[in-house]
Amino acid sequence: MTSDRESSGSAEPAPGARPDECIHLPSLTIQGLRGIENLSIPRLGRVTLLAGRNGVGKTTVLDAVRIHASRARPAVLSDLLVGREEIAAEKDEDGGGMSLSDGRALFFGRDTSADACISIGPLDGTDQLRISVAPLSGEPDSPSKTLLGKLKGGDTRVMKISFRDSVQLLPPGPQMFPRELMQLLASEESELPPELSCESLGPGLPGSDELARLWDRITLTDDEDRVIRAVNMAMDEAAERVAVVGDSGGQAPNGRRVVVRIEGHRHPVPLKSLGDGAVRLLGVALALANSRDGFLLIDEAENGIHHAVQRDFWRMVLKTARDNNVQVLATTHGWDCVRGFAQAATELAAVEGVLVRLERRADRVRAIEYTEDELAVAARDGIEVR
Repeated sequence: MTSDRESSGSAEPAPGARPDECIHLPSLTIQGLRGIENLSIPRLGRVTLLAGRNGVGKTTVLDAVRIHASRARPAVLSDLLVGREEIAAEKDEDGGGMSLSDGRALFFGRDTSADACISIGPLDGTDQLRISVAPLSGEPDSPSKTLLGKLKGGDTRVMKISFRDSVQLLPPGPQMFPRELMQLLASEESELPPELSCESLGPGLPGSDELARLWDRITLTDDEDRVIRAVNMAMDEAAERVAVVGDSGGQAPNGRRVVVRIEGHRHPVPLKSLGDGAVRLLGVALALANSRDGFLLIDEAENGIHHAVQRDFWRMVLKTARDNNVQVLATTHGWDCVRGFAQAATELAAVEGVLVRLERRADRVRAIEYTEDELAVAARDGIEVR
């Protein structure tokens, strides 16, 4: 499919709209974040798949949603910076070298001048989260302002995070978010707007510790059966049970690990011995169960999943997202993934699946949405939309 028209239209649910359309972010605008100067996506679905070439900004869109869902909690910002190795070399008090997370990397062009601003939120202007650089002297007196004044010395600028009626102040430059400040902000967190649950997966496979953490939260619940069905998509033999064994304190040789009981076999086998597909499917199913009433972000959704099960995979994601009230955003650059998504989305009319292609022209990133009719044609005729 080669249509080059840009999406337009209102993202607000119409009167009498399906309950599925009442989602956390019906649309998205991003300004000034990393490599995206200005991007508008007029419609997000219950599940939105972002296609496009490498480097176009797909992962940055996922980061924007994670920041918005957390209301820009310092721990999330720090995790995003460290995960991208966005660090800077500085000298400590003794003149030695140290690596520090660099908040400047969040801003488009690394510009932290007085005019620099990051804005994330729906297109209608409500619930906009803003991150700007402001003079410390102009902020109202608060414990955070006093502590930052002591920590920063002659540098009088701070990173100001605004959401609804709340304001947070953080260091803008190459600096770890100081422990004293993190402790102070944690004590004040009750005054911040509540964050939404948000799980992130990919682009690599989830590790054993991460799988164990997610499994612990659903043990002995109805979600176990759904998770086991997801694992079976990648297997020739049926999995009957899943469990986590080992000691998180490091007493077991490999710490905690996931094992699977296969039908007809007396002894369980390690999940990882069943292949990348089983690990990936278990991770996605667990993350969906743990993201109830929040977000799930999947980077490079096709990784580890065989092309023959893409359609069933996306059916599982769409149905579980609806049942658990999860809004899913995923990225891909694989045609098999897009085709499987298109097939599943057109079959499940009660769940809104939206395909958006991102493309970069010069320095501008734009979003191109594909309608359900176009998805149906793509699924039927094998028309590539990457």
